[in-house]
Amino acid sequence: MPEPTLLVLDTDPSPRLGRLTGRATVRYTDEAGLAARLPAADVLLVWDFTSDAVRAAWPGAGPRPAWVHTASAGVDRLLCPELAASDTVVTNARGIFERPIAEYVTGLVLAFAKDLPGTLELQHRRLWRHRESAQVAGSRAVVVGAGPIGREITRLLIALGVQVALVGRRARRTIHGVADLDRLAAMADWVICAAPLTESTRAMFDARFFGLMQPSARFINVGRGPLVVEDDLVAALRKRWIAGAALDVFEQEPLGPQSPLWDVPDLIVSPHMSGDTAGWRDRLGEQFVEMFELWASGAPLPNVVDKQRGYAPAPESGD
Repeated sequence: MPEPTLLVLDTDPSPRLGRLTGRATVRYTDEAGLAARLPAADVLLVWDFTSDAVRAAWPGAGPRPAWVHTASAGVDRLLCPELAASDTVVTNARGIFERPIAEYVTGLVLAFAKDLPGTLELQHRRLWRHRESAQVAGSRAVVVGAGPIGREITRLLIALGVQVALVGRRARRTIHGVADLDRLAAMADWVICAAPLTESTRAMFDARFFGLMQPSARFINVGRGPLVVEDDLVAALRKRWIAGAALDVFEQEPLGPQSPLWDVPDLIVSPHMSGDTAGWRDRLGEQFVEMFELWASGAPLPNVVDKQRGYAPAPESGD
């Protein structure tokens, strides 16, 4: 039986796939060569998960891989109508980024509450200015996105004594539905977005939403950039509708030097790094190899994406 052909949409550094030697024919491609090489591939590994090349190349002629795996949590950059309608199985990298992102969000909450940005600025200016900070325990948070990342954020915030309301696509047991979001956001000290990008979530955080929040509240986005209307967030911060915000994801990445977001008061900008801890690429490669071994043996794959919803439903809830 011939070895299956694994095509890797590559970026530097490449994945470590030595364990597949003798078990798969591995081919590498860049964005320009993807369309021509897709028909010969049994499996596609989207290692360059910042690329839109799959969405552009998939509608072309010829057969398509039976399985596509993306080395990311989100799948919005590769899904297109033709892929969604196909029999191809799509999987994501659930299990790699949850804890690091939750730690990052917890760090942002503590940094805001204890005014660490202000302390660093005063230190830079050699100014001794005593002031009071906020207590995190007893504050209220709304976490939007009830998948594994949102759940892990919820767990860490609860450990700090924060009262957390978790909001998902639909209400069930301890999770609120989107119908409750406005009411919960109006009472929250922290609104944290960890939702996937779908047609129903795109631009959901806009001027109307920021107008609901308390003037003392902060907004954090570690989901996807297009979930936020960035101009509306800039206006809300400049008008002091909310006290601060932190963005780790943006509508256009990388963020250009002329973007007004760099200079907005009380906004923390980070370069899409919340889930990237030391060794993360090795962990992504190891995860894929383990999944490839399952696929090659005919076993069911984990982390299967619901291509109509646009994300991998949480296994414990189906949502």
